[in-house]
Amino acid sequence: QVQLVEAGGGLVQPGGSLRLSCAASGSIRSINAMHWYRQAPGKQREFVAVITSGGSTNYVDSVKGRFTISRDNAKNTVYLQMNSLKPEDTAVYYCNAVLQTEGSLAYRDYWGQGTQVTVSS
Repeated sequence: QVQLVEAGGGLVQPGGSLRLSCAASGSIRSINAMHWYRQAPGKQREFVAVITSGGSTNYVDSVKGRFTISRDNAKNTVYLQMNSLKPEDTAVYYCNAVLQTEGSLAYRDYWGQGTQVTVSS
């Protein structure tokens, strides 16, 4: 059994910052890429950022220069530092991990439950 638990969402004013975290736990053998996605009301879920097991990163254009993804492999945790937040960043943020469980060779997608980020004055 694998769980991804997000934390760090909340209400922030435009221009403010938040740091999201997502900890993976359970019978994990290996974690490959870890992602952040978001879903705004009435919109489809969209990719935000990814970090590979080697530390390479990529971002959607709308957050480049404002958001930073990082990970702590010892803690099986991924972070998303969000600066200069805008109202259009308001969404439920989900983490995703591509990982192997103990006793399996296959990599599968696992998702967290989501955390609400609201940017408003």
